[in-house]
Amino acid sequence: MTNTEYRALFLEELTRIAPDIEADTVADDEHIQDDLGLDSMDVLNLVTALHTRLGFDIPEGDYPRIETPAKAAAYLAERAAASEGA
Repeated sequence: MTNTEYRALFLEELTRIAPDIEADTVADDEHIQDDLGLDSMDVLNLVTALHTRLGFDIPEGDYPRIETPAKAAAYLAERAAASEGA
């Protein structure tokens, strides 16, 4: 998958968790809590959904690496590559 595809996947799961968010209006640098209004339970649900969809864990210490769509896409691509190589 490309970063663009990981971004789309991230936004798809984000909008499932927060259906009031429109994926096509979310900028790459919008923070999921500060700008989009997710609370800590929403973030946990998002992490769980990403784990289910992609098959790898996202440790709590890495949550800042998925705080924007751009960061999330890069992180998910990196984690997927690492899990494939494991």
